[in-house]
Amino acid sequence: MSTLSPWLSDLRKSIKLGLQALYKEPPQTAVEWADANFYMSAESSYNEGKWTTDPFQVAILNAMGNDLIAVVNFIKSARIGYTKLLMANIGYKIHHKRRNVMMWSPTDPDAEDISKSHVSGMIRDVPLLGELAPWFGRKHSDNTLNQKIFSNRRTLWIRGGKASRNYREKSADEVIYDELSNFDESVEGEGAPITLGDKRLNGATYPKSIRGSTPKRVGSCQITKAVEESPYLLRFHIDCPHCRQEQTLKWGGKDVEFGLKWEKNALGEAEKAWYVCEHNACVIWHQEMVESSKTGRWICDHTGIWTRDGMDWFGADDEVIRTPRSVSFSIWAIYSTWSTWLSLVEEWLKIKGDVSKLITFMNTTRGETWDDDQGEKLDSEVLYGRREVYPTVPNLGLVLVGGVDTQDDRYEGRVWAFGQGEECWLVHRFILMGDPASEELRRKVGLELHRQFARADGTIMKVERWTWDAGGHYADEVYAESRKHGVHWVIPIRGATVYGKPIANFPRTKNKVHKVFLTEIGTDNAKELLYSRMALPIDTSRSQAGVAQPGVVHLPANDAVCDESEVKQLTSERKKAAISKGKRVMKWDNNHRRNEALDCFVYALAALRICQQRFGLDLDLLIPAISGGAEPEAERPRKKSSHWK
Repeated sequence: MSTLSPWLSDLRKSIKLGLQALYKEPPQTAVEWADANFYMSAESSYNEGKWTTDPFQVAILNAMGNDLIAVVNFIKSARIGYTKLLMANIGYKIHHKRRNVMMWSPTDPDAEDISKSHVSGMIRDVPLLGELAPWFGRKHSDNTLNQKIFSNRRTLWIRGGKASRNYREKSADEVIYDELSNFDESVEGEGAPITLGDKRLNGATYPKSIRGSTPKRVGSCQITKAVEESPYLLRFHIDCPHCRQEQTLKWGGKDVEFGLKWEKNALGEAEKAWYVCEHNACVIWHQEMVESSKTGRWICDHTGIWTRDGMDWFGADDEVIRTPRSVSFSIWAIYSTWSTWLSLVEEWLKIKGDVSKLITFMNTTRGETWDDDQGEKLDSEVLYGRREVYPTVPNLGLVLVGGVDTQDDRYEGRVWAFGQGEECWLVHRFILMGDPASEELRRKVGLELHRQFARADGTIMKVERWTWDAGGHYADEVYAESRKHGVHWVIPIRGATVYGKPIANFPRTKNKVHKVFLTEIGTDNAKELLYSRMALPIDTSRSQAGVAQPGVVHLPANDAVCDESEVKQLTSERKKAAISKGKRVMKWDNNHRRNEALDCFVYALAALRICQQRFGLDLDLLIPAISGGAEPEAERPRKKSSHWK
């Protein structure tokens, strides 16, 4: 009998392996599978042990596993468990979904390290995968450093990203790019890595492309470019445990009133760190953040769509929506449940003016790109930190103007109030998704054009003039809307191609073909003016007293109108050298960053100039009586604002 026992044991194993093709696992999400089966191996983990998906990781891992999502981009810092998320996803795909997976690392040595330190440990320590790897621990044609063929006939390829040959021939259901920003921008002159790699998905029933990385330098950062191609960029929001107001967590420091704060001892060492809520200055401790993150949600900067788990998706109105095909996530180390805030501060204090250390800190700890052009620019965090609480339209706001930006999948608009000395306040923002050519979407824009606003003194105000971007593929639609709503009220505009043009060059006659006042605007001059004004400091005592501050730009502490994305878009452009008519000039360049908010601000300024130059608007004439020849008194209420049409 003893001589038959090894034979029977091998027979049982063979029968079990043969029957596996007939067995179908009960449906599980990636998180459910990982929490039940995944293990953090000793050689690749700070803390060996059973895996539990942290709250901020749930939507990311489930998005990796969700067959309805074809592209997942992930811009991140260190300390958020990205490589472990990738391994859990790979295990889920090989065992549960039975997919072929191909993964690239920046170089061949990087790929070998992934194979040795992470993949081998996962196969050894996750029993379900070990059962699919009868060759584990010995030499076998199915077990090489760059290829693992499992007994369910699913394959994991692990390749370096430098050689174009590593992107050929294989047919995968899923491709993964680990630390994408460290790849060459063009692989041996044949194209970008994600362009070459995604071709391996041709023919897949549920194709999936996962790209993740800490960011690098502005302009050459490949993960940032990948994120910009996605219509949805989501950030993790949590409720303040004290006032219950929702917010993303930001760096903070001494220059802003909220964010991460710390206290140093006499030696300059950090002794404690905490977070100050941006809404009500509540003090939040790390453990409170960890607890609040259990009910956190991922919200899109651009559209307001959101999810908690990466499976169920909702619109900004909280209605259930179709799962998006391409999503991007952005998160940094402040959300880590296993890394303390004090350690983040300690890293910051060690920089001590060392630029190389600062670049590393920005990339790997804060998860942000580094801009080598640190010259003439606005700091979005400072601008965000000085947002103010004010009525929708303050009493000093004398006239409303607006601008509409046309994109391939949406219309965006902003309304600005201008007062004495062209002091201005952002009043309203709308982002309407859909086909710009559709009548229904333009009907919704029309409702926004006619929206009225109540000033603090009760005056009902209408937008005096709109400008609407007609420079893209939907010029005819914009011309039609101008004729529909009034050619003097809704002005189609195009950016000037010649540097140095005036902010608005309103024509004397209508365009002969389209019968509208198509206006050329000097975007460079407008941005020059607006950037100089956004840099002006705000005197809060004058604002509270209702005293004018000519040229100052005010932004509302209202995320529905001005969130972090809005401020980043307002400050997205930098002046760079360019050649114009054979001369070196400094021109504004957004370097592929989103800038719709800035464009709409430019358009609103152009609308103001058109009102002033061609329709007789004089802000000084709208100023109420001046007391003592100095500061204006409170404005006398008017029943209705005047219009220039």
